[in-house]
Amino acid sequence: MNHRYLPMTETDQAEMLKTIGVESIEELFSDIPKEIRFKGNLNIKEALKEPELVSYFQGLANKNVSIKQKPSFLGAGVYEHYIPSIVDHVISRSEFYTAYTPYQPEISQGELQAIFEFQTMICELTGMDLANSSMYDGPTALAEAAMLSAGQTKKKTILVSKAVHPEARAVLQTNATGQRLNVIEIDTKNGVTDLEKLKQVYGDDTACVVVQYPNFFGNLEPLAELEELTHSGKAMFVVSSNPLSLGLLKPPGQFGADIVVGDAQPFGISTQFGGPHCGYFATTKKLMRKVPGRLVGQTTDEHGQRGFVLTLQAREQHIRREKATSNICSNQALNALAASVAMTAIGKKGVKEMAYQNVQKAAYLKRQLKEHGVEIVHEQPTFNEFVVLVNKPVADVNAQLFEKGFIGGYDLGRDCEELEGQMLIAVTEVRTKEELDCFAKELGALV
Repeated sequence: MNHRYLPMTETDQAEMLKTIGVESIEELFSDIPKEIRFKGNLNIKEALKEPELVSYFQGLANKNVSIKQKPSFLGAGVYEHYIPSIVDHVISRSEFYTAYTPYQPEISQGELQAIFEFQTMICELTGMDLANSSMYDGPTALAEAAMLSAGQTKKKTILVSKAVHPEARAVLQTNATGQRLNVIEIDTKNGVTDLEKLKQVYGDDTACVVVQYPNFFGNLEPLAELEELTHSGKAMFVVSSNPLSLGLLKPPGQFGADIVVGDAQPFGISTQFGGPHCGYFATTKKLMRKVPGRLVGQTTDEHGQRGFVLTLQAREQHIRREKATSNICSNQALNALAASVAMTAIGKKGVKEMAYQNVQKAAYLKRQLKEHGVEIVHEQPTFNEFVVLVNKPVADVNAQLFEKGFIGGYDLGRDCEELEGQMLIAVTEVRTKEELDCFAKELGALV
């Protein structure tokens, strides 16, 4: 047998043909005219036996270098964080990794409770009233928030800061095009949203203002001022936020945000080539019936015992199409479970300590880089990312850093020509003092 998961002997084939009432494969396709059938062999290599196939793909895998081999300073939306070992143990249980939508609560209490816990912890972090049972990832959650705002306010213009992740802005633009909405991007000043530019374009047709906190450049946006400006009219205030940072920073809910979204990747979800992730979506009670996806609620059964059920489902599969708020299908329940287990294992004090270490280690690296002659672009309060000026192609610098044993930062010139020669550096709690010192020395020598 050459195929591990596709066993089919000649006997199997004969039995299947007999069952459907044909004599041969040729007869099976006899309804297709011969003149339009493909003749000859496909231009693909011959199938390999399993040991040869494994060896081939292992060779391809060996060409990659992972964050387990070299210290990484690459963030920009995907971060290397401490993941308690219990996370893999729990999500590897078959009742979780094979579970689908928990339509039948009587047999899905474990998954429903896990989702409920996820919702609860997201609410505690964001300072919001309720959260749904996850989205695909942060960018799609942000787009859904903007669509909700447009539907709720009956307005057509979305104002989004250029300090929001460029990939999230691209997803937003795609969604807005389908809904015939107008997206206006607001320039930045000193690494944060330019309030004066925002005031200039803010108008009666503004559905929402979208910002990121900490923003794409790692800086902390002035949420109080942004909220006041946003709510000066009838627009909604949407904040995309790294959930780990909220273990230390004042949450957007306390600034008056209407919707808080983000990616739960920093909690228990490995970098794994950029996905899959788990988006979160938190909002106020006023918007509860407008939330995309699903909400799990807590109740009691006829015996008075605590139980969990799918309370609200806003997808068109479950309710009338014209009443649906989203077409989101499979949520990221397994990754939401990973985030829940990680947050539970780390605990409230642990999350705060993790966030604190991110701030302190990033600040330490800033000081070290300055001592080695590297310019910090924005002198703004940051969480765990900041921008440096290298004055040469970032790709070349990263190639040299790689030879020195480091995975360098993100090339901001990829997204904007004006940012050529600028590198976004991420520092998390897993980086050691020795790694930070050595990285600062090597980068200083290169620029």
